[in-house]
Amino acid sequence: MAETPPFLIVVVGPTAVGKSALAAHLARRFGGEVIGVDSGQVYQGLDAATDKPPAALRSEIPHHLVDVADPRRDFSAGDFVRLAARAIDEIHGRRRRAVLAGGTGLYLRALLRGLAEMPPRHAGLRAALAIWERRRGEGSLHRMLTALDPAAAERLSPRDRQRIVRALEVALVAGRPLSRLVAESPFGEDRYRSVKIGLTAPWEILKPRIEARVGRFFALGLVEEVRRLIASGVPRSANCFKALGYREVLQHIDGARGLPETMTLVKANTRRYAKRQMTWFRREPDVIWFAVGEHPMERSDAIDEIVARRLGAGEI
Repeated sequence: MAETPPFLIVVVGPTAVGKSALAAHLARRFGGEVIGVDSGQVYQGLDAATDKPPAALRSEIPHHLVDVADPRRDFSAGDFVRLAARAIDEIHGRRRRAVLAGGTGLYLRALLRGLAEMPPRHAGLRAALAIWERRRGEGSLHRMLTALDPAAAERLSPRDRQRIVRALEVALVAGRPLSRLVAESPFGEDRYRSVKIGLTAPWEILKPRIEARVGRFFALGLVEEVRRLIASGVPRSANCFKALGYREVLQHIDGARGLPETMTLVKANTRRYAKRQMTWFRREPDVIWFAVGEHPMERSDAIDEIVARRLGAGEI
């Protein structure tokens, strides 16, 4: 008989809504360890604008998938799935519960429901694409992608070289556009049992909370952190610099705009990101949603009751 898969407690919602605090509470309440589902927190050295759990909390409650990636190297959804699945198995082996919390919807969906099968990276092809770009100039790879996979090209910024190269690689190796492969290989059924808790808040509460959070990032030295990362050898094209706050500050350092304009832009982009997160998570099946107000933990008793009920029913 196959072993029953671990049962996960999952917390989702937009940035600044209180996911991390609720995850820590649930870990304390139900004997758990937290797995971060955040594409920025995975990187070592990206601290000012990723809102990583503080050291005191991490010493009290084990947190996984934080500071696991070298910022000089790419970290993909597939890398996340591999490490998160290993962490879940280890937590389950200790007879504890995995509490997943974060706002990177693709990471969560890939973990719970799998990734479409894609061809592996092809070093020779990537080298040839680099030569093509050097000879034909900036934007040439995006123009090539427009011809091979218009849907992917429309979705990707011409500056997003990493994803453009991957989309070209897939199209040329597989002989079919990446967008078509994804459409033909939809996410499957959940591979883990879980209870999914969603947090949401009125925009008049969330908006100032987001803006205060961004202000805190700059007060913590975000600009200086980006300068240190560059000085340590992290290339400007690195995937880590696509994280919110980092890409805008990198542009500021390169002279694109002043600091006040950069802070305003980061706030606006973070607000837009929060709205996209809600759109994504609203499509996630079986999420039990809770509206919170000024205090993100105000619904914790009702959330505890739901999780405890599932425990009592023998589902976990």
